[in-house]
Amino acid sequence: MKLTRLLLPALLLISIAGMAQETPKKTKDKKPKIDLTGRPNDHLLLQLGYTQWANLPDTLSTNGLSKSLNVYLMMDFPFKNNPRLSMAFGPGIGSDHILFTKRRIGITDLAPALAFTNVQDTNHYKKSKLATVYAEAPIEFRYNSDPENNKGFKWAVGIKVGALLNAHTRNTKWQNRSGNLLNDYVMKESSKRFFNRTRLVAHGRVGLGNIAVYGSYQLTTVIKDGFGPAVRPLTIGLTISGL
Repeated sequence: MKLTRLLLPALLLISIAGMAQETPKKTKDKKPKIDLTGRPNDHLLLQLGYTQWANLPDTLSTNGLSKSLNVYLMMDFPFKNNPRLSMAFGPGIGSDHILFTKRRIGITDLAPALAFTNVQDTNHYKKSKLATVYAEAPIEFRYNSDPENNKGFKWAVGIKVGALLNAHTRNTKWQNRSGNLLNDYVMKESSKRFFNRTRLVAHGRVGLGNIAVYGSYQLTTVIKDGFGPAVRPLTIGLTISGL
């Protein structure tokens, strides 16, 4: 009887120990770590957009398909606590090409203001383009739903600071008031006198993978205060990235 009394507690302890060993311990689920080694990133951005001047006076109108062409080379710095978010910045070139019909743009005139003269009642160039080219430094806050493969949903917002490199006009097809061609040649004129030397642009884009739709609005005026209309480019277009 004494032996039985001693064995029963011992067997009970052995059984409890065995059950404890067989019962798996609960562990907290860990989120899979995002590996950004060697990922294709949005370093090179190519943009083509349709551009119009906001705040255009009633006496002035643009014609045709005015456009913007931009190229940027940017470095991307993901957040450590959330690699789907990042900051990016880098250099680039941005340009706007605004088209006019039967207008003389007095870019080289020694006048107090930039004139856009209606010349349809005299000999004139059929088409004129005013182009401004800037060295730019965009800064972006980015989101990428699939940063490892760069193929998911993406958006970005930011600011671009630009310095004017060149402002010029390109005039084609010299014709008379009736529209008859007099001479098929091109005249170019260049001057930065009437234009702001720096610009600030707010921009954003949203897309999937390497293709996105972007929009931008220039916060500063193209032309200096008092030197012409206070116009600001408004652009919408496509971005190709991830190259």
